[in-house]
Amino acid sequence: MTATVSFTIDSPLGPRNATVAYERKGAGEPLLLLHGIGHHLQAWHPVTDILAAEHDVIAVDLPGFGVSEPLPDGVPYDLGTVAPALGALCAALSVERPHVAGNSLGGLLALEMGRIGLVRSVTALSPAGFWTEGERRYAFATLLAMRAGAKALPRPALERLSRTAAGRTALTGTIYARPARRSPEAVVAETLALRDATGFEKTLAAGGSVRFTDDVPGLPVTIAWGTRDRLLLRRQGVRAKQTVPGARLVRLPDCGHVPMSDDPALVARVVLDTARSTATRTAA
Repeated sequence: MTATVSFTIDSPLGPRNATVAYERKGAGEPLLLLHGIGHHLQAWHPVTDILAAEHDVIAVDLPGFGVSEPLPDGVPYDLGTVAPALGALCAALSVERPHVAGNSLGGLLALEMGRIGLVRSVTALSPAGFWTEGERRYAFATLLAMRAGAKALPRPALERLSRTAAGRTALTGTIYARPARRSPEAVVAETLALRDATGFEKTLAAGGSVRFTDDVPGLPVTIAWGTRDRLLLRRQGVRAKQTVPGARLVRLPDCGHVPMSDDPALVARVVLDTARSTATRTAA
């Protein structure tokens, strides 16, 4: 069940209050799950139960996405604000240095949380920030087109499309390698999440100049990329490995940009293996 938590964040305008929606289940070491731009925490549902068998799993709607409130007026949606805000969220939930797994925007945020010492391991699935300018422009244009389509489509038409495999492919084929596997209800919900995301434009604007160029030393990092990612092309994974040389670079066969639905067992194993490697490092 989705709950909400309010907490204080640091911002260029001074301390401000934020309210975020989250789901929590399982027991064990904490594991924070971060979705991509225009998505919502339900993106992680295909793997949540598997992960919760070993972890206290906390999946969040990022500020301005899903049912989380937008950031206060004037507070930027940039990396330097949102990543520490997620640290403040963890503190509000009495969680200290969780493992973190993120997809796309969430992967970039996960890496930044690792860089500034807020987490104990990082799994980044097709993380943003390793693009060339041309690749960034392509990705942003694709996202804007998806957003425009979601806004233009009346809900009855959306629901009709979602009932067929061809319709689900038309709606979500850009981000999934196997969109027909998505349930009609999930496709409707994630299309509405994209349409209604109050933080979409400001997040996209803040990301225009983002390049992740720093190493993330001292903790386990896995960077995983779907071989059928049509939004952030998999060659960006090679750049990510060059930037974070200690990271494990994993190939996700036949997975798209949001791989949790395409191959839940594989994605869960990648996340769990990364978290388990923390214990191995500690023992060593």
